[in-house]
Amino acid sequence: MSAITVPPMSPTQLQPARRNRLYWALADAWMLARRRLTQIPRIPDELIFATIQPIMFVVLFRYVFGGAITSAGPNYANFLMAGIFVQTVIFGATTTGVGLAQDLEKGLIDRFRSLPMAKSAVLTGRTIADLVRNLFVVIVMLVVGLVVGFRPSGSPLAWLGAVTLILLVSFAFSWISATIGLLVHSVEAAQSAGFVWLFPLTFASSAFVPVQTMPSWLRTFAEHQPVSVFVDAVRALLLGQPVGADGWQAVVWCAGILVVFIPLSVWLYGRRVGR
Repeated sequence: MSAITVPPMSPTQLQPARRNRLYWALADAWMLARRRLTQIPRIPDELIFATIQPIMFVVLFRYVFGGAITSAGPNYANFLMAGIFVQTVIFGATTTGVGLAQDLEKGLIDRFRSLPMAKSAVLTGRTIADLVRNLFVVIVMLVVGLVVGFRPSGSPLAWLGAVTLILLVSFAFSWISATIGLLVHSVEAAQSAGFVWLFPLTFASSAFVPVQTMPSWLRTFAEHQPVSVFVDAVRALLLGQPVGADGWQAVVWCAGILVVFIPLSVWLYGRRVGR
């Protein structure tokens, strides 16, 4: 009986099916995002304090300052909540940089270096996890807003657009925060540097008062800075008002931030872990 000859297999046939680099980068990022999200229930204090601060802002502005701010209209809660939503996700995005600084300080990033994963996965995974976390906080803020008199009148489609824009802002500012966390060399510095530049942007904007009430020199800045654009677009969508140019300008601002800070933070990450 003659032996059966098996044709040799090519190297391509011997290797497992390969997917492109983008697939594996996203798969690695989702794995790290899941790791981060599973940690949140184990550290409830972090989520609790993340929601306490915006709740305090809602209560203080609604009941302490709201009576004095008559230029925003008869229902100040309707005017206020768009600013609270945007401020909440911008402030919440600072946890990305603080978390990266903490991981670098503890040596966790060095462990990731030994794994065959994309360099961007560590950063993308954390920004995705912080995006989900910010979504939860925004939902809590919506409930609080309804309690204090927020009565939005936008259509369901407009609501979807507003939520999408809020999450896009959160994602964009997380990459700015990641860059800051990779530039500094301690958790304390990441916390300070992450917040100090946000206060002028959020308070010198249309988030809490109409910009028309500001001095002319400050009004010029407030009208043309990104936070005002974000807030005005979200407010118009939630209240069923014309969005105008604020909608596309908000998307352009977010896209510009991502185009600049994603490559920059990945490059900085490569420098930090390559030392």
